[in-house]
Amino acid sequence: QVHLVESGGGLVQAGGSLRLSCTASGLIFDEFVMGWFRQAPGKEREGVACINRNGHITYYAESVKGRFTVSRDNAKDTLYLQMTSLKPEDTAMYYCASADYREYTCPISAPNFGGRGTQVTVSS
Repeated sequence: QVHLVESGGGLVQAGGSLRLSCTASGLIFDEFVMGWFRQAPGKEREGVACINRNGHITYYAESVKGRFTVSRDNAKDTLYLQMTSLKPEDTAMYYCASADYREYTCPISAPNFGGRGTQVTVSS
């Protein structure tokens, strides 16, 4: 069973930075496309960023391009999201997700979520 543990969220002022991590278990990490999603109160969950198996291909939602950077360390089975120039509208619960590379590429259309998420709150 795939288990994903997100961490690194917190309360930050607008313009600040945070680095999220997602540690995976129960899967062969480098056989999966990985992505970050977020869900704000009252809104649908949306894809934020995605990275392919070897990290050579990335995808970003327009709202975060130039501010967020997704990366992965396959030796540590860990996915990262470096967030800079944070805005109040980035406030949300952030989740990581996986998708088998044999079926999906970025952006992930059918993500598998396996964690509880990490809360990011940006104050104005």
